[in-house]
Amino acid sequence: MRTEEALAAAGIDPASVVASEDIGGGTYNTAIRLALADGRRLVLKLAPVAPGLSYEHDLLATEAEYYRRVSGPLPSVVGAGPGFLLMTELPGVPWSQVPDAGPRLRTELGGIVAGLHKTTGDGFGYLQDPLRPTWPVAFTAMADAVLADAVTHGVQLPRPAAEIAHLVRRHEPLLELVTTPVLVHFDLWRGNILLDGGRVSGIIDAERAFWGDPMAEFVSLTLFGDPDRELLDGYRAGGGPAEFGMPAWARLGLYRVYLDLIMLVEMVPRKDDDADRARFLRARLTEDLDALRRTV
Repeated sequence: MRTEEALAAAGIDPASVVASEDIGGGTYNTAIRLALADGRRLVLKLAPVAPGLSYEHDLLATEAEYYRRVSGPLPSVVGAGPGFLLMTELPGVPWSQVPDAGPRLRTELGGIVAGLHKTTGDGFGYLQDPLRPTWPVAFTAMADAVLADAVTHGVQLPRPAAEIAHLVRRHEPLLELVTTPVLVHFDLWRGNILLDGGRVSGIIDAERAFWGDPMAEFVSLTLFGDPDRELLDGYRAGGGPAEFGMPAWARLGLYRVYLDLIMLVEMVPRKDDDADRARFLRARLTEDLDALRRTV
């Protein structure tokens, strides 16, 4: 879909756009910053035409639904439809561009995430798919789908796909402890967190959200590391529903493996030929699979 078509579908005259700029930085959708004659600043996201992974369908509908349901420093939906999402622009720059941000912001972020996690639902899984009655059923289906994608795209995995699927199923008793579906963003790395004036000003790019275990959020919040004390203190103070006992830490290992798989497998349909990145992700997946095996 072209910009003009998306704006018209959202009820906005394309002629009212006085400036537009490709934001860049994304790896899936196209994002365009728009300035309107009435002073409004909007962001338009357009879905790619090429197919992606099995779960990557109607992702902009998922993102719009997330913003409509969740309370927090989030964009407001101006218009949405097949292949596009138009929303308000939030102030600030990505945290990934502010290397000197201090621990106080991590505590603030923890409190914000606790607020995001107050949104609960009636089933588990991706918003754009039929929901499952339990988290074990939903999560194993999610893992099976990305493993099937790996086979389809000929991705080199450190262990056979069937072996990884079996390892996930061995942990189903841990997943059974999750009984309340929480809306999880699942892409809260620093590039999707905005800072402005020394504060957290926005959470963006919620297209990969799902109903599931709030503990899964801490994989991207602490990408390739362990949750830090400041983040957890803010989350607890904000009344976040995730519990941090040993079963929860074991489940975190499952979600690390799942995200590793996504990041590795998606490189093929996106035609990302960065060999160093592939080696790094394969090594991370190997390490996380070994750690998960030790928790059984």
